[in-house]
Amino acid sequence: MKISQAAEIEDLRKLAKKALPRIIYDWIEEGAGDELAAQGNLNSFRQFRLLPRYMRDVSERTQTVQLFGQEYSSPIGFSPTGMQGLVHAGGELKMARAAVADNIPYVMSGLTTVRLENVAEAAPSHLWYQPYPTANRAIIEDLLRRAADAGVKNLVLTADLPVEGHRLRSIHNRRSGRPNPWLILEALRHPRWVANYLKRRPLLEDLLPYAAPGASRKDLDEMFGREYAPVRPKQTWSEIEWYRRLWSGKLIIKGIISPKDATSAVDLGVDGIVVSNHGGRQLDRAPAPLDMLPIIKMAVGDNVEVMLDGGIRTGSDVVIALCLGARFVFIGRAALFGLAAGGHEGVRRAIQILQAEIDVTMGQIGCTCIEQLSSDYLWQKNSHEYGDISHKASLLTGRRPDVSGGMTQPESSAGLISVPNNIPVYGSLGSTGATQHFGT
Repeated sequence: MKISQAAEIEDLRKLAKKALPRIIYDWIEEGAGDELAAQGNLNSFRQFRLLPRYMRDVSERTQTVQLFGQEYSSPIGFSPTGMQGLVHAGGELKMARAAVADNIPYVMSGLTTVRLENVAEAAPSHLWYQPYPTANRAIIEDLLRRAADAGVKNLVLTADLPVEGHRLRSIHNRRSGRPNPWLILEALRHPRWVANYLKRRPLLEDLLPYAAPGASRKDLDEMFGREYAPVRPKQTWSEIEWYRRLWSGKLIIKGIISPKDATSAVDLGVDGIVVSNHGGRQLDRAPAPLDMLPIIKMAVGDNVEVMLDGGIRTGSDVVIALCLGARFVFIGRAALFGLAAGGHEGVRRAIQILQAEIDVTMGQIGCTCIEQLSSDYLWQKNSHEYGDISHKASLLTGRRPDVSGGMTQPESSAGLISVPNNIPVYGSLGSTGATQHFGT
């Protein structure tokens, strides 16, 4: 199958599996533990059906979205995923150029194989940046200076990586701390990938300015393990305060899954929240972001932009997330499948597939623009059962619902209020109440 013949993201996944050595494919596809959370992200969308409204003029439709003062062609962007050069040579540049071509944002991971300035040159107005924390704050300060000088306006901080997830595929593939010899032989069945890898062996290029002159790839890997990894378990909200003081642009925090964390982030002045469980790669029993999206949206109201990452495979998935309150969604694996399958062309094909599916879905349900999407277009078996999202939000955050949207300052549990049960509850909240699922 040619890239141009791929009709769905699943086609790109199959092409990626053929193109990549197993050890690289597993690294993309794996989740934590038994991968229940990763699978749950996908399944969370399947509980919904879209309720169409017919006899409407949908002859002219648009997906354009305004986000942080910039207009994008679709409500989708590329999540930060590290070491894209392992998937395809110069992967970060290919992703960035695809983002420009299709006018969507690209969040560049700090774990990059291409220098920040080079990627910014390829995507001067579409690049967001996700720095990795380090024990040496001077490095972070310089990275942020470099990002600002390169024209980056949106900074993304990752909250859900305190320790490395227990990923069994990687453990099995590297039992002795090194790749399984059989997997090395298996890699030879993918000669194009091997040739690209040997031609430009990827390294953590963006760390070179902070390493000793002539640092090798091994030196950079050791530097990352020494300077970066030990910092993750020590991160607290004070780090967010520090970044907020340092960064004058938009500050987004990714990896929020708890309503309490969402309101804490708002209190510290973040401009956006990405509801995410790291693709199910960190905690094997984490709830799906889609299940938590409505209650987080209720908790923060319109005080920040609420976005979603995790489980997106179709345009209908995108529409469902927007109907539940997301302003924007980000894709990780779907974009990497395209990158593995065909580099720049493959990434663009992934976006084209999703855009075409979004367009058809909007026309089918009777919407002509993204702003029209709401929970009115959602249906599920128990959607006739009603609960109170705002009350559940207050249970989980300890705050009263604010009549203007969002939550007020913390209240004791005795001060929680009830409002009429007139808000449909979706996903795992059901009609059984928040206390049964999450505790108080």
